[in-house]
Amino acid sequence: MISKKIPVGVIIPSRLQQIGPNDYFLERAIASALAQTIVAEDRVSLTFIIGIDAGASIPPRLAERSDIVWAQSDTSSQVGALNAGIDAAGDRFDYIAFLEDDDRWDSQYLALSLGVLDGYGFVSTTQLEVDEHGQIVRINDFPTPSGWMMPFDTLRRVGRFDPAMRWHLDNEWLGRLGESGIKRCHLVDAMAPNSLALAEQVRPWLANVVRFGGDKVDVQRHTMLAPLVIRLVHSRSGTAQIAVDPILRQQSQTEYTTLIQRYGRIPW
Repeated sequence: MISKKIPVGVIIPSRLQQIGPNDYFLERAIASALAQTIVAEDRVSLTFIIGIDAGASIPPRLAERSDIVWAQSDTSSQVGALNAGIDAAGDRFDYIAFLEDDDRWDSQYLALSLGVLDGYGFVSTTQLEVDEHGQIVRINDFPTPSGWMMPFDTLRRVGRFDPAMRWHLDNEWLGRLGESGIKRCHLVDAMAPNSLALAEQVRPWLANVVRFGGDKVDVQRHTMLAPLVIRLVHSRSGTAQIAVDPILRQQSQTEYTTLIQRYGRIPW
């Protein structure tokens, strides 16, 4: 009997930024997803739901791809693109993953995440940050959406992203996840500390996941020596903009204040 492939929807918000004259961040992100071992083994089928700004122009060669669904927002914001992607995904997929278009997945990411989801309703993971020259910057233990994967039912229960948030929409969504009672696993590299006490000493952001992620969070080490998500750090990122612009920094702080008032903490 031929086993049915697991349908996975990958939601990617994109401004369709180019790396070179004829190369897009989006294409590199999609290529990393298609290079998954579990895809090569024919165990999953991937559909990419690309959330784009209102009025965005789709490159012709990408418009022709049968594995892409385009979801145009009625705004020009990341949260609008994400929510357009969620709406376009509907309930057609068993699992939903998120991937920012300037990030990439290790080839084992989907296999290890799906394995964890046998016992959990949500999985997040750490990232290996690299710069524009491919040089390693650091390990980042904050659970950015590029490392989120979940059964469709989890997304249905937690819902769309809060359009009132510009900079910390991921924290706000994680706050609602924490309130939902859904069991969550945060996957870390095999070299990560094996206790909260050690994490507090050498990787405090990993300790933050345990402390501020809600009462249903477990941390597990996977078998790989490096994180499963490769995150690009560059001058156009939101984090970089906040660091140099005092107005944006104030917006960020205002959102943090809102989160603390709502959840009693900044959710991780």
